[in-house]
Amino acid sequence: MPGKGEVGAGYRSRVSTPAPRPIRVIVAKPGLDGHDRGAKVVARALRDAGIEVIYTGLHQTPAQIVDTAIQEDADLIGLSILSGAHLTLFAEVMNLLRQRDAGDIIVFGGGIIPEDDIAELEGMGVARIFTPGTPTQQIVEWVQDHTPVG
Repeated sequence: MPGKGEVGAGYRSRVSTPAPRPIRVIVAKPGLDGHDRGAKVVARALRDAGIEVIYTGLHQTPAQIVDTAIQEDADLIGLSILSGAHLTLFAEVMNLLRQRDAGDIIVFGGGIIPEDDIAELEGMGVARIFTPGTPTQQIVEWVQDHTPVG
């Protein structure tokens, strides 16, 4: 019979590995755009897929969005822009991420963005732009496939 503190026959040491943390996405509405229905639909689809979503609400500045992403240890930032200020707002978010040494946070977006501007946004480092009518499942799958955790 094993003595006190010894492991007897039939006992195994259990070493558990922590479960990977869920993907964490910031969904934000930068600028003066007051229409957030699409952002909320995307946020809900991501959440329903098991992705952790932090929705920042309306009228966020790029600095507020980047601060939130860093504080929340986000993997991605999803920007919804319908105002026409997409080139300026995305550029500012991308610059702030680089300045804050957070360039590893993946940025994607959607909204009313002309095809001609999508290449320019991608050139500044925006990973993907989803245009109106994109199925939410396509956005969910893209997020899952392009996140280094999960």
